[in-house]
Amino acid sequence: MVRAFDLTETLALFPLQNAILMPRGRLPLQIYEPRYLQMVEDVLKTPQRLIGMIQPAEGGLEHLSAVGCAGRIVSFMETEDGRLMVTLRAVSRFRLLEVLPGFTPYLRARIDWKGYRNDRLSTAEEDLKFDRTRFLERLERYLDERGLVTDWDVAAQTGDEMLINSLSMMLPLQVEEKQALLECRTLAERRELLDGLLEYALRGGDNEEVLQ
Repeated sequence: MVRAFDLTETLALFPLQNAILMPRGRLPLQIYEPRYLQMVEDVLKTPQRLIGMIQPAEGGLEHLSAVGCAGRIVSFMETEDGRLMVTLRAVSRFRLLEVLPGFTPYLRARIDWKGYRNDRLSTAEEDLKFDRTRFLERLERYLDERGLVTDWDVAAQTGDEMLINSLSMMLPLQVEEKQALLECRTLAERRELLDGLLEYALRGGDNEEVLQ
């Protein structure tokens, strides 16, 4: 576990479009580019083992989103062909202050942890107004229309926060939609936004091709 006083002022960044890490979530990654293999090797030498997941904003890697989420490497495995299978466990969101100059092949940045103290709590956030039955009915219609499936028994047993955060990470949403979900201050705000995105898509607002 990474404690508040262990948080660093700088982070190695992994800009990856459509990949977000939510509070108390886990994110599996497949690492194969040489610069990111080097990043993992360097990060594993530090006591915190933190990687900052952040989405490229419009314009490519030189334009990064303002908010990302740091994850601690909790497992990794090397494949026979040299790839690394890594799992990150979310520690906290952060705000990007500046990308730092340096000689590493990957980006490093100065970041600010302020405003995200609740991310570092061990207990899940609550959403007292969550109408779970209605939400799952809408989700089922959304998935059916896109030919997607899920394990409804697992969904029924998953806590509210894990359900909303996992769906925010996994559903085939647009880049800016995923970023907006990440930046929501509370679980209730994220659930309301996600519910609205599902409803918008069901009403035909999402006419772009969905990648599966």
